[in-house]
Amino acid sequence: MPSEPVSIAVTQIISKSTVFPATKSTLPDLKLSTSDLPMLSCQYIQKGNLFLRPPTGISDLLFLLREGLSNILAQFPPLAGRLVTDADGYVYITCNDAGAQFLHANATHISVNDVLSPIHVPSFVKSFFAFDGMVSYDGHFNPILAVQVTELHDGVFIGFSVNHAVVDGTSLWNFINTFAEVCRGVKLITKQPCFTRESVLISPAVLKVPAGGPKVTFDEHAPLAERIFSFSRESILKLKDTTNNKKRLNCFGNGEIDAVEMMGKQSNDPIKLSDEKVTALIGNWIRNAVVTRTPPAPEISSFQSLSALLWRAVTRARKFPNSKTTTFRMAVNCRHRLEPKLETLYFGNAIQSIPTYATAGEVLSHDLRWCAEQLNKNVLSHDDKMVRRFVHNWEQDPRCFPLGNFDGAMLTMGSSPRFPMFDNDFGWGKPVAVRSGRANKFDGKISAFPGREGGGSVDLEVVLSPETMAELELDPEFMQYVSGHR
Repeated sequence: MPSEPVSIAVTQIISKSTVFPATKSTLPDLKLSTSDLPMLSCQYIQKGNLFLRPPTGISDLLFLLREGLSNILAQFPPLAGRLVTDADGYVYITCNDAGAQFLHANATHISVNDVLSPIHVPSFVKSFFAFDGMVSYDGHFNPILAVQVTELHDGVFIGFSVNHAVVDGTSLWNFINTFAEVCRGVKLITKQPCFTRESVLISPAVLKVPAGGPKVTFDEHAPLAERIFSFSRESILKLKDTTNNKKRLNCFGNGEIDAVEMMGKQSNDPIKLSDEKVTALIGNWIRNAVVTRTPPAPEISSFQSLSALLWRAVTRARKFPNSKTTTFRMAVNCRHRLEPKLETLYFGNAIQSIPTYATAGEVLSHDLRWCAEQLNKNVLSHDDKMVRRFVHNWEQDPRCFPLGNFDGAMLTMGSSPRFPMFDNDFGWGKPVAVRSGRANKFDGKISAFPGREGGGSVDLEVVLSPETMAELELDPEFMQYVSGHR
């Protein structure tokens, strides 16, 4: 892609201040869990929303957001705190009301359309977020949260940079939703966060931190291409149907025949057999078939279908030999998987990363359903016992999460199309887009967002090497489902 003009790339910081909670916190220090601690080497999460211009002036908008932030920090005290490490090496969030950072930035030479219209995400979007490159361990010395409000020519972007050892996606988007509620004047928030630390995730194990703190585990300077691929509700339903509609009759020999597909083809074939011959043919298939009663195959979800589609397409684009092992990692929410279950609004990280392995030959020689089944099996098997096994394994070797693409054959799926990213109405309407900053991006990092149109539509934020992205954009199996692709 040609480089952007310098005038487009610059965002000017107008002001920077600290916002304190409206009331003092009474929460005790909160110990980081086995799901929080590995994130200390990850960069701050950077997610935000693009809005059309509010009817009020910028001064009124900044006052509204600053006052709302002060009020909501009283409901989310950890976000106004800092990290501390005690003499035994345990890391806590101290809810000491030290405050969050609030920034006002100007980029009025950039329009909403400048953000949305390019095929690849413009690099200036990264300037809409504070704490660029900051590692979560640095929450010992810096705010846990920064909110940057960037004025655009005809809109505004509100970017959130939040310590990843303090929140996961579930916690983050509940905070943003609640912040928006407060700015709209809601007095009693609808989704009160739960700050309990009574769970198997709280461990006596100590994470040994190297001198100077942990560092990111991926190359921050590698060239990358980033694109939002949109999938409509209709496209997602078609894909799910393609993945699940594989009811076959097994016959003698090595072949298999799909009777439904055969009848469909027969109905559209210009050279047709008579109805009697078709009936006789199917009757022969049935009489000669080895009939075995097997339990129905589990239904593959639309998201697993989409993940499998991407897995196949990127594997093709990377042009691996058949023997190369590929990895597809999915972050799963453990709140409902534990017994007893964690509260739905448990505040903190409650995620684990599930790897699924297959050689490039297996991924490409099997069909879409096979790939989706591999993902499905791993997700279904991740129950209370498996969550506890992951905790136990980490306790045997406490370490930060190795985020990156270490052998060139990995995909890492984060975020979720179930997160309420478009529910953030601060008083002048819902957002028109979700975007993220530079944080935690490497070749093979994928983030799933709900589509703006709702109803089950999905956006995939795909980050790849430029060469792999170019190949993916030519992949007919993948691109046929992408909205707007001809």
